[in-house]
Amino acid sequence: MKTTKGLAAWLRLTLIPGIGGERQRKLLAAFGLPEGIFAAGRLAARSVIGETADLLFDFDPGEAVDRSLHWAEDPEQHILTLADEAYPAALLEIADPPNVLYLRGNPALLQQPGLAIVGSRNATPQGLQTAHGFARTLAGQGLTIISGLALGIDAAAHQGALAANGNTIAVIGTGADRIYPARNKELALQIAEQGLIVSEFPLGTPVLAANFPRRNRIISGLSRGVLVVEAAPESGSLITARLAGEQGREVFAIPGSIHSPLARGCHKLIRQGAKLVETADDILEELGNLTANNQLPDEAPHRTEDPLLIALGHDPCSLDQLAERTGYSTEKLLTELLTLELSGVLATLPGNRYQRLN
Repeated sequence: MKTTKGLAAWLRLTLIPGIGGERQRKLLAAFGLPEGIFAAGRLAARSVIGETADLLFDFDPGEAVDRSLHWAEDPEQHILTLADEAYPAALLEIADPPNVLYLRGNPALLQQPGLAIVGSRNATPQGLQTAHGFARTLAGQGLTIISGLALGIDAAAHQGALAANGNTIAVIGTGADRIYPARNKELALQIAEQGLIVSEFPLGTPVLAANFPRRNRIISGLSRGVLVVEAAPESGSLITARLAGEQGREVFAIPGSIHSPLARGCHKLIRQGAKLVETADDILEELGNLTANNQLPDEAPHRTEDPLLIALGHDPCSLDQLAERTGYSTEKLLTELLTLELSGVLATLPGNRYQRLN
C-alpha cells in the first residue's frame, strides 16, 4: 500500500493550522473530496465553516505537504486518508475518526481484531508482569495488542505481544517521525519492524500534553475491548476506558489490593460495570472465538515439554525451589509462571507455591 490518488489535496486540507478535524469533515460532507473543497472557492467554503475558511486559501502548507509525500515514499511508511479502502473499518464507527493516519510498519494490522491494554506509567513489578503475560497469551490467541508506547503498562503490553511473535500496534501522541519517550526507542523500532506505529498528528509534531488524551480515542476505537491493568483514580487510562464504553467497546479491568492506589482506578471501573478479569480466558469468552486456530504462542502446543513445567513436576513447588532447579532469575520465573497461569496450565497456591493443573 502506497500513496493514493489525491493525497496531496488531503494533506493540504489537514495541514492547515486552525482548521480541525470537525471543520474538515463538515467541508468534506459539503463538497466531497478535498479537491472539491478547493475548487468550490472561498465563498462556498465560508458558507459551511464561516470566516475560518479563509485559511484554506490564505495559508500555503506546501512545504509540509512535500515533506509528508517524501516521507511516504519509504516502502515501510504510509499515509492513509478517510477515503482509502484500507482505512480501518473500526475507526469509521467512532464519532470523530482521524481524517489522515501516518503509519510506520504493517498497515494490514489495522484490519485485525485488536485488544487495547493500558495502565499506569508508574506500574508495580507485578503490574508489568501481568500486562506482559496477558499480552503474550492473548497475542498468541490471534488478538492484535494495541497500546500507547508509554512507559509502564503500555510498554509491557507491547513487549508481551512481541514475545509471542504476535501483532502489536502503538498509537502515539507525536508525529510518526518522532519517538517518545526516548527510553522506549528500541521498543518503538521493533514495533515499526514487526508491528505498526500509528499517529494522526502531522510529521514533526512535538510532545504536547493535550495530544495524548486525544490519541486515546484511536487506541480504543481500533480495539474490540480495552483491558486496564493498574490505574490510579485520575489515570489517563480511565479516559481510554470511558471512550471505549462510549464507542460500544468492551471494558475489562484487573482487580488489585484494596491498599494499592494503582488498584483504585480498576476498582472504580468494575463498580461502573467493567468486567472483572482474572485470566485471559475471561477476555476471550467475552469477545468470542477470534481465530480459527485457537492456539497459544508457537511454543504453546508443546507446553508439556516446557522446561519450567518439567522442573515444576506434579507436586506443589515454591519459587525458591524452582529457582534452584532451573537456574532462572526471579524476574524470569515470575514472568514465565504468570504466562503459564494465564494459559490455564498451572495455579498459584498460598505461600508463593505453584502446581501444575495437567
